[in-house]
Amino acid sequence: MKTNPTTPQNKDDIKSIYNDGTYIKNNPSYHSEDSEWKSEQILNLLSNNIIKPSTVCDVGCGSGEIINQLSLTLRDTEFCGYETSQEAFELCKLKESKRVHFELGDILQKNVYYDLLLCIDVFEHVPDYMGFISGLKSKAKYKVFHIPLDISVSSILLGSMMNARKKVGHLHYFTPETAIATLEDCGYSVVDSFYTTGFLIPNKSHKLKTKIAKLPRKLLYLMSPDLMVKFFSGCSLIVLAE
Repeated sequence: MKTNPTTPQNKDDIKSIYNDGTYIKNNPSYHSEDSEWKSEQILNLLSNNIIKPSTVCDVGCGSGEIINQLSLTLRDTEFCGYETSQEAFELCKLKESKRVHFELGDILQKNVYYDLLLCIDVFEHVPDYMGFISGLKSKAKYKVFHIPLDISVSSILLGSMMNARKKVGHLHYFTPETAIATLEDCGYSVVDSFYTTGFLIPNKSHKLKTKIAKLPRKLLYLMSPDLMVKFFSGCSLIVLAE
């Protein structure tokens, strides 16, 4: 079978793509451009549930930009980002400040506890994702998960899930129902959740063809969000859990 050299083939390959230049080559910004929008979704979730954390950790923090953005609003909060990729960690360190710190290492190996733990677009990359999720439970009172909803009618028909595997390293794929069930199976109680709609964000760099292609998703989402996520990709689920 012919394979793509940038596609992970086994557990060792999966681990190495985040340190051998493969991931950063495919995603040079580590998705920093989405961080302001993602931080807004997190703040909305916390506000809706009247949660005011004094300490926050971000697991698999990538470039560190999400907690950097959150620190601008949560001015009395201490932040720590954990990253296992040396390449990403080098990006993080540039953003350290008095209240924002970063550690290179696995939080599961550390004896720490926070008011709030963030796991934003992370566990779909982890081979033993249920073991990973279960291990996070004891690290904080509240947890926020942001989970891409890669399984839809269109993604199955078009085969786009393989693109998510090759370009951004997704190993596991979810619907809203399986995402919630996964957290519950790992011992979590879901407090709140809602869809996040990255495709609705205006982007001046998008060509007219791309904007037209998004219209069916936008119209269907306005009529029925649940139906839209079943038929089209482009949404994620943000979840507050204990």
